[in-house]
Amino acid sequence: MLKINKKSDNLIIVVHEIYGINQHMIDLCELLSKQNFDVICPNLLEHEIAFDYSQELNAYQHFMDTIGFENGLQEIKKLLSDCQDEYSKVFIIGFSIGATIAWLCSEEECVDGIVGYYGSRIRDYANMNPKCPVLLFFPKAEKTFNVDELVSTIEKPNIDVQICSGEHGFSDPYSFRYNEELAQQTLRETLHFFKSN
Repeated sequence: MLKINKKSDNLIIVVHEIYGINQHMIDLCELLSKQNFDVICPNLLEHEIAFDYSQELNAYQHFMDTIGFENGLQEIKKLLSDCQDEYSKVFIIGFSIGATIAWLCSEEECVDGIVGYYGSRIRDYANMNPKCPVLLFFPKAEKTFNVDELVSTIEKPNIDVQICSGEHGFSDPYSFRYNEELAQQTLRETLHFFKSN
């Protein structure tokens, strides 16, 4: 688990993607802490070393076989329960599988907002009714599903969904799918979301 304590009233829980707590997640946690948030990034993988991007299929299989969305959700719910009384506001940001887990937490009373980047499995939980503001970023095209169809099924008053011109992974500077302009733009919107909710 990565924790950065700024003695803030506001906490951001970062939920990593299939690779674990890699350099992208470490950099993001440090960036968020510089915005005067306390930050916690739990290690859902249960082993210390993050998967390399070249191990994408292995990382995905490991997550699905060993952890899965239900266990990931329970881990974040336990974290929420442990720290909700310490903070005025608690936000969650997730990436890919982490975005889906964040989405699954959106009905929790103690969550003040969630941000999700390319949470493709949200399509399996489209019937959720978030109790907090939600900001979701999706790439224009995904290999495994139709983005426009998913967006049409989750459009609700407190959900802001943005379809971006990049690919799955566009915000990760260590990925070959990185899109610097789009990453900066969505980061600005993410920070504005956290500061205005």
